Amino acid sequence: MTSKDRDFTLSTVTAMDAVSAAEWSLLCGASRESESETPYNPFISHAFLSLLEDSGSVSPETGWAPRHLILRDPDGGLAGAMPAYLKSHSMGEYVFDHSWADAFQRAGGRYYPKLQCAVPFTPATGPRLMVREGPAAEAMRRALAGGARALAEQMGLSSVHATFVPEGELPAFQAEGYLHRTDQQFHWTNHGFADYEAFLDTLASRKRKALRKERRCALDNDISIEWLTGADLTEEVWDIFHGFYMDTGSRKWGRPYLTRDFFTLLSDRMADDVLLVMARRDGRFIAGALNFIGGDCLYGRHWGCSEDHPYLHFEVCYHQAIDFAIAHRLARVEAGAQGEHKLARGYLPVTTHSAHFITHPGLRRAVADYLEHERREVEHVSEVLTDHGPFRKSDPQIARGPATAPEGEQD
Repeated sequence: MTSKDRDFTLSTVTAMDAVSAAEWSLLCGASRESESETPYNPFISHAFLSLLEDSGSVSPETGWAPRHLILRDPDGGLAGAMPAYLKSHSMGEYVFDHSWADAFQRAGGRYYPKLQCAVPFTPATGPRLMVREGPAAEAMRRALAGGARALAEQMGLSSVHATFVPEGELPAFQAEGYLHRTDQQFHWTNHGFADYEAFLDTLASRKRKALRKERRCALDNDISIEWLTGADLTEEVWDIFHGFYMDTGSRKWGRPYLTRDFFTLLSDRMADDVLLVMARRDGRFIAGALNFIGGDCLYGRHWGCSEDHPYLHFEVCYHQAIDFAIAHRLARVEAGAQGEHKLARGYLPVTTHSAHFITHPGLRRAVADYLEHERREVEHVSEVLTDHGPFRKSDPQIARGPATAPEGEQD
């Protein structure tokens, strides 16, 4: 697909290596040390998106065929980009449209393939309409959103889905005819805490006692915790963690998404952006959680274990993440999709956003009606859960938490 918009050329590429890492980093920053108005987001980096492809985790064979939209200025420079994929299924997205697909196909339609604007297997809010800032920024965002819509229409696709979109990007999508969808995650916010005890002091007394007991119990049976990053991430460590990942993935969603090569390439290209929280007992690792370190956020992604111990999952995934965020002065922890059990550990509900363009008028009307009701329900549930949070009501700024996922991150 090629079109002209304000002298900018819009096209698609079928692999990240069609764009240089240096060019891509101009849109999103190359590292946590990059000078940028918005914090570094590891998931939309060239390194992360390319290693998904290079490891075979993302490919036409896995149902994720890259179709990244590229916007170039009249001189050929990269002015904007949208990570996008032709999808032959709805797995690995965390914003569920299976019921839409089933209804459309029962009515005689063909839902797949569809176009997915997202970071594969990653429920983290981050830029989807990545553009160079300047007077034409909003026009370029609209050009990308409109380009994805035009590509779907040209190829006869049922729909375009942009998931985990920053709220500030919604106007560009909506101006191009996309429908707005909301959902809910649980994030922990760092209010400048000196240590974990300072965080506990913001909780109601009963909640403080419960979490102290939970953390003690998690480390019974002589279990110790280690933080591994950078050069600590050896092939031996990845072999162990990959076993955890395969066990959890096979039980939770049937087919783990990430190949073993993904973890090797992760160490080669992004080791300093990775935190493995590993639990050790009797000299060997028995559980672990994979996290990514952003400019102002720790992103929890995958967990697994070879032994079951009470509360160990909560310790490794949630409490240790808070410890790390406090120690490294990160603004928040995003602990992945869903999970109301996170509420008792200090993670409050926030609203996430997605945008959906449906090409068939009848399906579009049905989805629009459904989303209107769903948005109201998400808002109501979020208010109820926040009211039942563990924090003392005497400090409403902490007790209420952020209302929506952070703006324009660059997770």
